[in-house]
Amino acid sequence: MEGAPLDERTVVERRPGKRSLTYRYRWIEGVPLRDGKDALPVNWLGVTITNETGKTTYDGAFVTCLSLTTDNVVEVAACARARWKIENERFNVLKNNGHNLAHNFGHGKKYLARTFAAMNLLAFAFHTACDCLETLWQQAREAVGARARFFQDLHTITTYVLFPSWPSFMIAVVTGKAPSI
Repeated sequence: MEGAPLDERTVVERRPGKRSLTYRYRWIEGVPLRDGKDALPVNWLGVTITNETGKTTYDGAFVTCLSLTTDNVVEVAACARARWKIENERFNVLKNNGHNLAHNFGHGKKYLARTFAAMNLLAFAFHTACDCLETLWQQAREAVGARARFFQDLHTITTYVLFPSWPSFMIAVVTGKAPSI
């Protein structure tokens, strides 16, 4: 892409009471994704954000199959950044906040790593459903705080106490008191 002619658009965002930001969009259409005759042609979009002092606060690039024009480049860039943020945050949750997804790889000779990864994704789906739908789970998460600590606490409490039901377990986590049996 070096030396290729890029289309460009600059937008200055002035926000009341905050610093202004300058968004510089550069794009080119129909460039090969990699070297080689059979390379997939894509549209490349670069976004650079600078503050009022000229310091770069963001510099990123994306590829897309969407057509890029002066009229839609701002919206396409906003969507690309939002998608990246969603994907990055979800993968970081799977890796760092109690699910330990990265630690599963390298186990076993054939299917064990895949089984662990599938179990992790299943647990993540269950925990996400609980975050959205289960009131006691939400109260317990709020009472404990950080997700990784929450899972550590669940592990610890279930090591030492047998709970007669899910509600009694969650109430114990919320209140910090084991149920009377």
